[in-house]
Amino acid sequence: MSTFKDKNFEKKNIYKHHLKQSVLEALPLNLRELFIRLPSEEIKDIEEIRLRVNQPLMISRKNKDLFIGKKGNIVVYASESYLVTKQDIEKAYQLITDYSLYALEEEIRSGFITLKGGHRVGICGTTVLNNGVIKTIKNISGLNIRISKQKVGISNKLIPYLLKNNEFLNTLIVSPPQCGKTTLLRDIIRNLSNGMKSLSFSGFKIGVVDERSEICGIYQGIPQNDVGFKTDILNACPKAEGMMMLIRSMSPYIIATDEIGKKEDILAIEEALNAGIKLITTVHGRDLDEIYRRNNLKSLLSLGIFEKIIILSNQPKVGTIEKIIDGKNNKILATYPFLDRRNGLVC
Repeated sequence: MSTFKDKNFEKKNIYKHHLKQSVLEALPLNLRELFIRLPSEEIKDIEEIRLRVNQPLMISRKNKDLFIGKKGNIVVYASESYLVTKQDIEKAYQLITDYSLYALEEEIRSGFITLKGGHRVGICGTTVLNNGVIKTIKNISGLNIRISKQKVGISNKLIPYLLKNNEFLNTLIVSPPQCGKTTLLRDIIRNLSNGMKSLSFSGFKIGVVDERSEICGIYQGIPQNDVGFKTDILNACPKAEGMMMLIRSMSPYIIATDEIGKKEDILAIEEALNAGIKLITTVHGRDLDEIYRRNNLKSLLSLGIFEKIIILSNQPKVGTIEKIIDGKNNKILATYPFLDRRNGLVC
């Protein structure tokens, strides 16, 4: 069995691997070796790596949960998989936090840590409360490494639907979980910020409220994802407060955020619209009927606030645009397939 005592061997294998170096370096050496042994075709589409104490080592790929075997292979049965130990979790947590829990206290109390490259690690364990407020998480029992994969260009053929006379139309992306909505939103922001020569517009000032650090992937103050050069970012900031802060201080033409739904989010959106600011955001849901059943969102939809509504799904693959809808009259403007299927997302 090979080991990682040879640093040159370790570096060589990390750099040629489909998994990002920052992801592999978040894993203990024994788990890192299991992933390096996996065939390239098995790992290039990995979306998540799951570590749970005394449970099988798992990955999520193409909407399927798979087990990793003791020899660095994909196995069918949990009984054949590598069992994650408490020591594995503890070592991974040390690597993820760079042995400095205090420096990452704010992120930890939010339940996640952002790695270099924009990858996000979800944390489960025992929460420590101080006057009813989460102070930190201890006795870590589970880690979920969500691998960030920016897909530049997936929104190129969608942008014309979101513009009219070079003005942006308020847009809502409706999507079930893990259907690529944040990936699509990120690329829309990039295109709107940079502008597109083919459409003869030079780009808009955009303010992003990235409450969960998913859109931009801020690491040590620097966005790890390309969201355009006319984009200002409020990271790890509650959406409602962040929208108001951007309105007061950054004069954005468009405000972008992810996963609205709370009453305070709706009030902030109304304030932004009253100030003449355009909006693009997302919401969890399978279709418009489901969204209309939520009181907080029904009023916005009924008033036609969102001029364009994009419906996403994971069939036949993640990121499929099922429909583009005119939010003023609910008329379907386009249905699958209507976009170029290159890049494997958005079609």
